Amino acid sequence: MFLNIKEPYINYAEISKTKYFVDKSAVIDEIWDTADTCKYICITRPRRFGKTVTANMLAAFFGKAYDSREIFEGLKISESKIYKEHLNKHDIIYIDFSRIPNKCKTYDEYIERIYRGLKNDLLNEYPELHCEENAALGDILSDAFEMNGNKKFIFILDEWDAVFHMNFLTETDKNEYLLFIKSLLKDRAYVELAYMTGVLPIAKYSSGSELNMFSEYSMTIKTKFSEYFGFTDGEVDGLYEKFLRFTKKPGFSREDIAEWYDGYHTAGGERMYNPRSVVLALRDNQLADYWTSSGPYDEIFYYIKNNIDAVRDDMALMVSGERIRVKIQNYAAAAMELKTREQIYSAMVVYGLLTYEAGKVFIPNKELMIKFSGMLQEHESLGYVYKLARESDKMLDATLAGDTETMARILQYAHNTETPIYQYNNETELSAIVNLVYLSARDRYRIEREDKAGKGFVDFIFYPINTMEDCIILELKVNHTPEEAVEQIKEKQYALRFAGRMGEELKYTGRILAVGIGYDRATKEHRCRIEELIEN
Repeated sequence: MFLNIKEPYINYAEISKTKYFVDKSAVIDEIWDTADTCKYICITRPRRFGKTVTANMLAAFFGKAYDSREIFEGLKISESKIYKEHLNKHDIIYIDFSRIPNKCKTYDEYIERIYRGLKNDLLNEYPELHCEENAALGDILSDAFEMNGNKKFIFILDEWDAVFHMNFLTETDKNEYLLFIKSLLKDRAYVELAYMTGVLPIAKYSSGSELNMFSEYSMTIKTKFSEYFGFTDGEVDGLYEKFLRFTKKPGFSREDIAEWYDGYHTAGGERMYNPRSVVLALRDNQLADYWTSSGPYDEIFYYIKNNIDAVRDDMALMVSGERIRVKIQNYAAAAMELKTREQIYSAMVVYGLLTYEAGKVFIPNKELMIKFSGMLQEHESLGYVYKLARESDKMLDATLAGDTETMARILQYAHNTETPIYQYNNETELSAIVNLVYLSARDRYRIEREDKAGKGFVDFIFYPINTMEDCIILELKVNHTPEEAVEQIKEKQYALRFAGRMGEELKYTGRILAVGIGYDRATKEHRCRIEELIEN
């Protein structure tokens, strides 16, 4: 069940043969090098960021259950000095803590499966081993270690914190579980490496003394191992090139993938993509919401909904595309109850619902924006934002039709609505309102903010997903006229952004519309102007 099982090898072998496989095997070398000074390693990441794939890879590489040369021979790890020395040379104890016995209703039933399963594995491996009926696993493993010439074990513990989201556990059970992990691993001579994965920091569940032997590596605090969990820009570039070779009629561009699934930031500043979503989009040739929510994700939305006063205004800004400055100390998310704005955002960053950069939190991509937009529809306290978003269909239609009166009316309605940005004094605050009233345009356009275009940076460029639709360049002005905004668009040649490179066939064939929006602080009125620049 747990000792030298073939399942991790089988799982990783299947993944390594898939069309959109990404070679992350170099992490094996780094983990082994780290274990030289600390043999207890815990990787915490949001779900769907490759934790289990890596756990399976480690077991397939080190484990002696199966000859895995056929998998690793062409991968990066095969170039390492540890390759021949450690490939398939170790005893592996692999436990997936998210698995529960059939009809399990108590912690005793849950932990009994692990206790009995591992004990039986050891007795089968070492028939001469004798132990009492209720002997502790640590003691049995110590006896096996001595009996086998002090040959150590590698422990791979996947989703170790999954048990804390099982509704049958009591607080006493949780403490018992922590003591179980501690007695199994801490200060044990038979441990060669203990590699553990989870979602939240260890401090969320442990006071520290139980599992303080672990060095913890999270996406938001530690730079080490960052590039191995999630896809980098370069890796997605390579996957998209494969996609183009395999797909007769690609349904989306490389830029579209970035808009939907990019936006996560590591402690070292690297941008990362949600790997599961990228692979599914390429497989299905369709951009969609592949995010799965369960367990702790539902818990976070519970705290948002029940402590909405702390984050209500921030949610409105973030859904409109803005970033929120907040002090998040170590992104700990370690409080057992999330009571403050900072604690909520800390947990949301750790769960992957928000990302953090330069002192600000924000919604990382379109996939997550869909989740937050859905929450707006469900919660009465955020209903005013949803009402604004519903006007966005009318706003886009009015823009394409050149109906500037309707546009001004919708902007005035948004301004007069009781939002945290209704007293805007500059273009940044006006931009938040514009994001809200063009919310539905994201279904038909890739919207870039402050994009480099022509001789400067334009406030908004709307790139149509259907390249035959109209293109939109939008410039905002506070205490200036919309006519001045349109003149700036023309003077700085922002329309060149749609022209493509010299000699290339035009990608966008619809009209190019210059949209100027002006707000007068004295009169508190909006005016709009639209001009067609070029007929492609």
